[in-house]
Amino acid sequence: MGKWPGIYVIGLTGGIASGKSTVSQVLRDLGAHIIDADEITREVQAPGSEALREIQEAFGDGVILPDGSLDRRKLGRIVFSSQEAREKLNAIIHPRVIARTKEILRELSETGRRKGPCPIAVVDAPLLIEAGVDAIVDEVWVVALPRKQQAERLMKREGYTEEEAFARIDSQMPLEEKEKRADYVIDNSGTIEATREQVFTLWRSLERRLSSASRNSPA
Repeated sequence: MGKWPGIYVIGLTGGIASGKSTVSQVLRDLGAHIIDADEITREVQAPGSEALREIQEAFGDGVILPDGSLDRRKLGRIVFSSQEAREKLNAIIHPRVIARTKEILRELSETGRRKGPCPIAVVDAPLLIEAGVDAIVDEVWVVALPRKQQAERLMKREGYTEEEAFARIDSQMPLEEKEKRADYVIDNSGTIEATREQVFTLWRSLERRLSSASRNSPA
């Protein structure tokens, strides 16, 4: 049924502070295997890595902390203020994150073929569509909310000024564009309970589809 024999893959995305992490946790609790692109990013740019060396060459020694790790906040200020800088960073990080994601999916696919029934994996990636990761998943779920509410949540969570919050939001693909590319949209403008109920409904629907496909597949 899916692109990866033995598993079915959801691509989960949204904008910054849209509530994607909340949805990801609900899916984890439901039994999905979560592949977190942010965790993979931290892994590929760990101290001593080739990616970190390239970042240092591209952005200077100032983005490296005394312990040899990446100063993510300082690098963030650079890339959120310049499209050219973002593109430079993405060219270093995205290919490595995609390669590692595919590696994990291949491992899950092999396990799924051997053990069954079809497990569900979720690729949780804020730049799923921008990085082209949507091409390797079976369907895309987008977590969305109004832009003003998104900024308010970001200001509260990170302590940003309104200008800083909107700069970070505007550095990403507009949520409206992501919604057009989505198979399903989760409205996170209301309560956590309302968001959870939407996720439960989508999950139950997916389980029915996978069960039906399994029954109808050739023996």
